[in-house]
Amino acid sequence: MSVEFSQFSVLLAFVVACIGGVVPLVGAGRNWTRWMLFAVPSATLQFLLVGVAFAGLTAAFVTSDFSVRLVADNSHSLKPLIYRVTGVWGNHEGSMLLWVLILVFYGALVAWFGNNLPLVLRARVLAVQSLIAAAFLAFVLFTSNPFERLSPPPLDGNDLNPLLQDPGLALHPPFLYLGYVGLSLTFSFAVAALIGGRVDAAWARWVRPWALLAWTCLTIGIALGSWWAYYELGWGGWWFWDPVENASLMPWLVATALLHSAIVAERRDTLKSWTVFLALVAFAFSLIGTFIVRSGVLTSVHAFADDPGRGLFILVILTATICGSLILFVWRSDRLVSSSGFAVVSRESGLILNNLLLSVATLVVFLGTIWPLIAELAWDRKLSVGPPFFESAFTPFMVLLIVALPVGATMPWKRGSLTRSLRSLRGIAAIALAIGCLVWVVQTGGPMLAPMGAALSAWLILAAVREIWIRARWPHRRKLSLSLAALRRLPRSEWGKALAHAGLGVAVFGMSAITAWETEDIRLARPGDSFRIAGHVVHFRNVSRRIGANYLSVTGTFDVVRAGSPVAVLSPEKRTYLVSSTNTTEAAIDVGFWRDLYMVLGDRQDDGRWVVRTYVKPMAVWIWSGVALMAAGGLISLSDRRFRIGAGNRRRSTVPAPTTRAKARQA
Repeated sequence: MSVEFSQFSVLLAFVVACIGGVVPLVGAGRNWTRWMLFAVPSATLQFLLVGVAFAGLTAAFVTSDFSVRLVADNSHSLKPLIYRVTGVWGNHEGSMLLWVLILVFYGALVAWFGNNLPLVLRARVLAVQSLIAAAFLAFVLFTSNPFERLSPPPLDGNDLNPLLQDPGLALHPPFLYLGYVGLSLTFSFAVAALIGGRVDAAWARWVRPWALLAWTCLTIGIALGSWWAYYELGWGGWWFWDPVENASLMPWLVATALLHSAIVAERRDTLKSWTVFLALVAFAFSLIGTFIVRSGVLTSVHAFADDPGRGLFILVILTATICGSLILFVWRSDRLVSSSGFAVVSRESGLILNNLLLSVATLVVFLGTIWPLIAELAWDRKLSVGPPFFESAFTPFMVLLIVALPVGATMPWKRGSLTRSLRSLRGIAAIALAIGCLVWVVQTGGPMLAPMGAALSAWLILAAVREIWIRARWPHRRKLSLSLAALRRLPRSEWGKALAHAGLGVAVFGMSAITAWETEDIRLARPGDSFRIAGHVVHFRNVSRRIGANYLSVTGTFDVVRAGSPVAVLSPEKRTYLVSSTNTTEAAIDVGFWRDLYMVLGDRQDDGRWVVRTYVKPMAVWIWSGVALMAAGGLISLSDRRFRIGAGNRRRSTVPAPTTRAKARQA
């Protein structure tokens, strides 16, 4: 498949997106059915055209077609096949094409599975989605063409950035984009509802599955990126507060708030304006993340491009999206008045507190991320905002959120009693406090971070278990068999919610434990030397060299013993990639339930010794296990039939229902 044909497919997709963004909107405004129905084939055709273009670019990478500039700049004939495929999105132009492919894929999903949506709403949602697609297709065509030819073509390519030649990069960007771009659909639903001037419980029920899908994918993408940085970059940390890491965290926080707010909008027909606002802001932060990664305004190891022209184009899209949606939001604000009230102490208030804490935490991360840019533009000063600021400013809001979460979950809708809720939780509070004290005693005093993390973790996990058990046991207090049967009948969304909250608790303990108890040893050693770290004896056996597919490797071999028994053999590497002459570090990790042994081989010194960094990282695996549980909770909730669009509702008939008088005449 020629890349010219692929480029023509992108051009056709742009034309179809422009038409698909206008015709259904006009049809919805004039109530023209055929014009509204055009949105469905338009969305499908956009997906097929962009899919053809993406397949053509992938074929060029797989076959090493170095007449394509993008392939020549980011691939090499010696590169393994898997990295030739991942190289498609391991660069700016290819990753933007993947971005657009996922964008039109979400539109196609609504076209295929949104038959139970009102015709007008579906037409407007797909029209807004098409307008977003048109904007980014224009960005690809005019500033980021992945199909540009080279004449004459080189004999071989420049290879992919060695840091990106890792299996984790096969999944991390696609899942991250599925989350980022999935929030465009909640944005489209919000704009469509604002255009129609109607936001109700049904709208919230339609939005929640898409918000949950985007949140789940974004959770998986962030976890994969964190794990990749942990083992690939050799820094040994699980989060670095890098601008691009923050760019993915901010929409995740807002999406989390949106999920909880939509519950109130659906069940109580209140917080409608706030829910719509969050749907708009969540996608706005996704666009901000795209701008940060691709404009070069902030420096990051993850950044794709530093072209001001591309940054300006994305800034125009970002400004038009945010300003246009906020103007529409203000214009329609009188249509978003809630029809029901609630007391200060109620589940609604608990969810509002949840949203406020998440929103303030997002604002803290946003200000910390862009403050260096503001300082440089306003005062011509170079500033660096690092982990100390984020940890001190962000952590308190997360602690308050964790403390408040079980309390809010125990309160009834509309009106509750704080005293009664606290009384019902005093048992798990006592257990959580006891666990925190036990951890403090075991560590023989020391910093309070780990005991606090253990107490908060137990608080969340026990509260999640208690909520499930109370829901099953309440009608059948005296019959265990009936309670177990009730557990089996619980909606999957309840199981998913409990698993997600418990997963957060597991991750919290992992984060606090690794931060408080990590042990580090940095030394110069030569083969034959031995040293101790955290009760382990490490013996430096030898250094060997080998030739990889497209790199040279220097590998150290270390035997780890504890109490006279072998524990692990670690083989950290230093790689030199032949084409780019780039050096990378491959950490060796012995993953365990209670701790990770983490070793990095540094440079050889003139006297024959090597720099060796060794870490013992307690509970490291708990971090990603907890996040995996959160994502699993999202997937389980998505499998609940109540989250399917229009589930349980009969398909709307195209013939109006007979009036009462007509029914009487028929009788």
